[in-house]
Amino acid sequence: MNVKTAPPKSVSFTPERTVGSTQQLHDEVDEIRVTPTLVLDEETAIEAEERLLLADLLPDDETDGALRYDAEAIAAHYRQHPFQVWGRVINIFFPFITFGLAWWWNTRIGFTERKHQQQAVRLREMLTRMGPAFIKVGQALSTRPDLVPPEYLEELTLLQDQLPPFDNAVAYRFIEEELGDSPDMIYAELTESPIAAASLGQVYRGRLKTGEEVAVKVQRPGLAQSVALDTYILRGLAALAMRLVKQIRSDLVGIMDEFAARIFEEMDYNQEGRNAERFAKLYGHMKDVYVPKIYWEYTGRRVLTMEWITGTKLTQPEAIRVQGIDAGYLIEVGVQCSLRQLLENGFFHADPHPGNLLATPDGKLAYLDFGMMSEVKPAQRYGLIEAIVHLVNRDFEGLAKDYVKLEFLTPDTDLTPIIPAFATVFNDALGTSVAEINIKSITDQLSSLMYEFPFRVPAYYALIIRSLVTLEGIAINVDPDFKVLSKAYPYVAKRLLTDPAPELRASLKDLLFKDDSFRWNRLENLLRNARSSSDYDLSKVVDQTLDYLFSERGDMIRQQLVEEVVKGVDSIGNNALNSLRYGFAERLGLTVTRAPVRTENQQTLEHLKHIWGILRETRGFDPTKLLPAIPKLLFKPEAQQMGQQIAEGLAQRAIARFIREFLLNDETERTSPSPTNQPRLPAAKY
Repeated sequence: MNVKTAPPKSVSFTPERTVGSTQQLHDEVDEIRVTPTLVLDEETAIEAEERLLLADLLPDDETDGALRYDAEAIAAHYRQHPFQVWGRVINIFFPFITFGLAWWWNTRIGFTERKHQQQAVRLREMLTRMGPAFIKVGQALSTRPDLVPPEYLEELTLLQDQLPPFDNAVAYRFIEEELGDSPDMIYAELTESPIAAASLGQVYRGRLKTGEEVAVKVQRPGLAQSVALDTYILRGLAALAMRLVKQIRSDLVGIMDEFAARIFEEMDYNQEGRNAERFAKLYGHMKDVYVPKIYWEYTGRRVLTMEWITGTKLTQPEAIRVQGIDAGYLIEVGVQCSLRQLLENGFFHADPHPGNLLATPDGKLAYLDFGMMSEVKPAQRYGLIEAIVHLVNRDFEGLAKDYVKLEFLTPDTDLTPIIPAFATVFNDALGTSVAEINIKSITDQLSSLMYEFPFRVPAYYALIIRSLVTLEGIAINVDPDFKVLSKAYPYVAKRLLTDPAPELRASLKDLLFKDDSFRWNRLENLLRNARSSSDYDLSKVVDQTLDYLFSERGDMIRQQLVEEVVKGVDSIGNNALNSLRYGFAERLGLTVTRAPVRTENQQTLEHLKHIWGILRETRGFDPTKLLPAIPKLLFKPEAQQMGQQIAEGLAQRAIARFIREFLLNDETERTSPSPTNQPRLPAAKY
């Protein structure tokens, strides 16, 4: 509302001025408030309040103008404004209460399709009015066709990039304040109205004076104030719930802080530009992944100018197929890129909703909007890989230990009752094969254990699961039978075989050995899955395997291999010798009692044959590349020791068999009467 008694004073809020001293900023806002000739309209009042908030959030020694989440500073600010807080609380809960009552009433009298549609529109409008924090929730729900009814899904999808825009005049003023000149002097072209409006800003299509086509994103006014107030209220509710509800063991406050920190980073477009360039450096080289360029000379804290990307949302598979592009393939590209984000480099896109993932006309997957990013620490990355391995192989004892490493359980937790509980719920979720695994089933089954055992959800995990669940939701929209983890296992297998990290070497050893016996079928499964990974390098696997095998850490594996080779060669040699002996005896007309041919020890060589077949069918296999490694191996003391141990083992078995079959058997014949006078060939034993 505008009530004017005098011409309004021009108020400019430039990013440079937000870096001044806190007291100076407070003085400026107080001056605006008390100036008698100045009557502020609602928009300017909001900016004034936001400026006061920024004064409290930006420390005096801040030099880069970056806005960072500070829970204590926000709490201190809003403790001085209790009426503002309680007014917002009422504005949040009253719509939810009326929505819930309307839902309850409709369930009593019966839902019609028209009422469902009305409720869906009402929910979207309610989330829109509540602001960015609640819009983010709606965006996450909009990617879950398996959770949300179609009528609601269609409405919530509009929250991705079709929100009500704010006034063009405000957007143009922000551009001028951030970039130092009017839009018509900076850009050769700029659309008169935004082409898309999202939770934190709106986007214009434009062209630079140098001819490049660009997207210009401008931040919403009053954004910092809205987000700070909502996160303060939600953080307080999280703390209250943790105090009052004893069944809640997860760190809800920590999860809220993690989410809020990411949104605050998202409000700084300079940070988003840095995120985009880092993302491009880490993942832009991947096949069919595209990251747009940032134009820094046209970017500030509230304005971002980046390369314009023409594309189609992944949630429109038919429109993608019309262009001759395989939408399913692009989903797999997204899954592979996400795996490298979460498990390899740790820097991941925490907001991969359909508006941020486009299929380009040339068949690439373009990533947009790099405001909400997060990181996974190395220990957490390795823990996630180990958990996937143990889950796929139904090693529930190992999985329970992984949950301790990942901080879901404390180190002093008694895992004895948890292991059989894992076996019960996850066996149902996994079905009969890896192909049956999906993230939703796993999270659903895990949630059923949360209240029975002392699980807690660590703060870092909330954004990871949000990212994965969102990606799976997009994939399900393209292919209802799509399973993210089944597509992930080839990458995990590749990492286990090629990554020299001690954590994964230990995980590989645990996978391949059980009760001091080598599980060849597990190795075959790893090799078979790994060859499906797009960047699987077989020569690297060979190099890594040999380096590890002939290192100090590979001593146990060498011992196992020696035993397996000795048993296999001895078995084949003994069976061959027996065949010759029986064949010779039969030609002489002797009565022969054939001992059954035992093949247990031959299984090792059979497995080796299978492995050789898998290697031959692997992309990039070239046996000549193995030749240079042979001379190096022959001179390794460990290899010479293995050869000596194999020779000694075979000799010992041959001597033992000779003594058992000839010397001991002859002694038995002299002391025991033979039931028949006919010559008899002793049966081979081992």
